[in-house]
Amino acid sequence: MSAKVARAPVMEPASRPDDSKAAVKINLSDVGAVHQALRAGRLTQARRTTLSGNDAIAKAALEAGARFFGGYPITPSTEVLEYAARNIFSYGGSYLQMEDEIASIASAIGASLGGVKAFTATSGPGFSLKQENLGYACLVEVPLVVINVMRGGPSTGGPTDAGQSDVMQARWGTHGDHPIVAIAPATVQECWEETVRAFNIAEKYRTPVILLPDAKVSQMKEPVILPALADIPIVNRARPSGSPEEYEAFGPTANGVPLMAPFGEGYRSHFTGLYHNRKGLPTRDVRLIDQLQKRIHAKLNTPAARRDILKTETFLCDDAEILVVAYGITARAAKDAVLEARAVGIKAGLLRPITLWPSDRETAIKYLSRVKRVIVAELNLGQYRLEIERLAYEAAQRKQCVPTTVTGLHRVDMRLISPRDVYEEICR
Repeated sequence: MSAKVARAPVMEPASRPDDSKAAVKINLSDVGAVHQALRAGRLTQARRTTLSGNDAIAKAALEAGARFFGGYPITPSTEVLEYAARNIFSYGGSYLQMEDEIASIASAIGASLGGVKAFTATSGPGFSLKQENLGYACLVEVPLVVINVMRGGPSTGGPTDAGQSDVMQARWGTHGDHPIVAIAPATVQECWEETVRAFNIAEKYRTPVILLPDAKVSQMKEPVILPALADIPIVNRARPSGSPEEYEAFGPTANGVPLMAPFGEGYRSHFTGLYHNRKGLPTRDVRLIDQLQKRIHAKLNTPAARRDILKTETFLCDDAEILVVAYGITARAAKDAVLEARAVGIKAGLLRPITLWPSDRETAIKYLSRVKRVIVAELNLGQYRLEIERLAYEAAQRKQCVPTTVTGLHRVDMRLISPRDVYEEICR
């Protein structure tokens, strides 16, 4: 490595996502983005340090431009709050420890509407309490990052123990048809990279993004290599530059993402949890309601949005006959098991969804249609297995054949799934 490591009018935005050379140096859509940029020679300097997953998340948030944190302490996410409390003021930001989880996400929503990149952090039961306001943020299109460090559940469950119990809650936890992005890092390096990417997605597409590290990833410490501050690819929300009289907080744009004016800059904005028109005012117009609901989903499903949002690691999948699907800490054990299986002549591969929601449908179907058997390994009783079964059925429908057998390797006893557990399941 040669790098030194140390209909109403469509209004044009005053500021668009940064097109600086930093965005060229590091492509956060790549798996292992920083290491890839170093190997390719696009980065000439970097910072080497050791961080816990939670500290990496909070550090990345501040370095991505977050200037407000509203939270409430809860194991095992409290270190995110503590890091923010110690460091956010030196970045010119603000910190609020609120009275509960409901107020925490509400304060972050308010800060974001005021024009500031904002985030909150929680776990399990606290994530449950945030769901109503998360739905509000989805409908009024608030850029927001929610850190949910997964532990065992339901209820208090195992506060200090490993779990991946919030996968379905991340997708369907709040009521109604709502779009959401949820990302599951598997290493401390990814905790940093995926937090930056989460903020970029939230800002570019005016949407909440959930980061879903599990307790082990968030609590472990590992060496990381971070780019220089000037080389971090940062995206900021697009703001209007036209007349305030013409501004519509939910008006049409070419990519379906409305321009967002912060409070206090002369543009009138109204944000209600009711169905609303382009000005943000409540409406009973069925045509506008239909357009609103479909647009907030469609903006995350354009080819450009899919390139930004979807991210999957494929490891030895091209000739695989047995496919292991795993994410977060479990994927690390699964990768070791795949290598062990290959060593004895078993053609196994690993499909690791980094973006859990929306699922990377086409990538998954590509490999699900080729293999003889699929094993979904996760620290719950089969939450993401349901999505893989759905995609396996769709793959079979396309080929007009019988769906590939999907089995589960699940654990909810506070212990991790080991490489040996996965290897033995591969060998069955």
